[in-house]
Amino acid sequence: MTLEEFAEDGKRLVRDEAGDVAEVKYGLPAKVQYCTRCVISNQRPSSVVEFLNKAGQPKPTIAFDEEGVCSACRYADIKHREIDWEKRERELLELCEKFRSRNGAYDCIIPGSGGKDSCFTAHVLKFKYGMNPLTVTWAPHKYTEVGWRNFQSWIHSGLDNALVTPNGHVHRLLTRLAFERLLHPFQPFIIGQRMVGPRYATLYNVPLVFYGENQAEYGNNIAENFKPQMDMSFFKAAYDPDAYMLGGVRVDELIRDFGVDRRDLNPYLPVDAQRIEAVGVEVHYLGYYLKWDPQEVYYYAAEHCGFETNVERTEGSYSKYSSIDDKIDPLHYFTTLVKFGIGRATYDAAQEIRNGKITREEGVALVRRFDAEFPSKFFKEILEYMEIGEERFWECIEQFRSPHLWRNDNGVWRLRYPVE
Repeated sequence: MTLEEFAEDGKRLVRDEAGDVAEVKYGLPAKVQYCTRCVISNQRPSSVVEFLNKAGQPKPTIAFDEEGVCSACRYADIKHREIDWEKRERELLELCEKFRSRNGAYDCIIPGSGGKDSCFTAHVLKFKYGMNPLTVTWAPHKYTEVGWRNFQSWIHSGLDNALVTPNGHVHRLLTRLAFERLLHPFQPFIIGQRMVGPRYATLYNVPLVFYGENQAEYGNNIAENFKPQMDMSFFKAAYDPDAYMLGGVRVDELIRDFGVDRRDLNPYLPVDAQRIEAVGVEVHYLGYYLKWDPQEVYYYAAEHCGFETNVERTEGSYSKYSSIDDKIDPLHYFTTLVKFGIGRATYDAAQEIRNGKITREEGVALVRRFDAEFPSKFFKEILEYMEIGEERFWECIEQFRSPHLWRNDNGVWRLRYPVE
């Protein structure tokens, strides 16, 4: 595929070999390239600091090397062949010993929903490594039935928990704004989930926080995988909070234009830097110390925490056990398909290829079959939650569809360059 890239009227445009001209949005690579090992494309966005996320800003994307292999697959090679996991576990034991409570107090904070990852993280730290964790849960937008059962089973496996449920009116507003302005309805959950661990660490004066695997395993800068701690910029205050963005809107504008009470925004705003430093908060990834395999994590969670899979596969994928807590999850992955040409089946298949569970050929078939499936099961319910109609919903969807990824064939949107 040959491409000519140029600018016109302030837009970044590309002309393909057939002479078709299309706009390139979000600073994405103009030429779509798929990893030769897995099924991820070079359009995959990396994680960003969500409270700085503005509409239309360029997105950092996954790196590919000269052989056409993505950084996630390259790290998988390192993970499976080069890391001394026994040494890493000894480092974990030293870390636990450093922070272990001697008087029965909590000695670590573990954010999670009761999904397979947080089940594994909390249970193994308490019952194998002897820690005394407080689990903290940032509530989903709308619990699924299986998600609520898994949350309860997690607690009843022998763990203390604090369930944090934000102001319902504000959460719905931020979700709608994030959908309309960023096509990112999951943003309020992501922000809360990242903030809740460090925030509770400062509240309880417990400096050690554990999350599961590092998101860098799936395509952020590969160097991040070699750091045991999370980048503090994800949750730490840096400047005037009025300038932070929630749902693509500045905080001061939310207060002025949408009638939001500033006090109700506290759960979404970064944690006070002085308080973090006074407590000495450290946020670690358990996946740095223990070799992380999502399917093995699922087996552990099912055996020790009563974790259930869904009774049917998740819309947009073939999986039954990943991200099944929140009814808005399927819509979130549909929006990533619209913006980046990458849906849920792509994410699931890519990591299973890297972990040797399926072949690339099988992954391609699964992506082609399920990736573009529309999440209809909870659609009406989510529209009611966001308080928008179907016409407005599709208006937003089409506004964010990047033309360099999509073409309309007689009323049907199709990817210009599907995986093969």
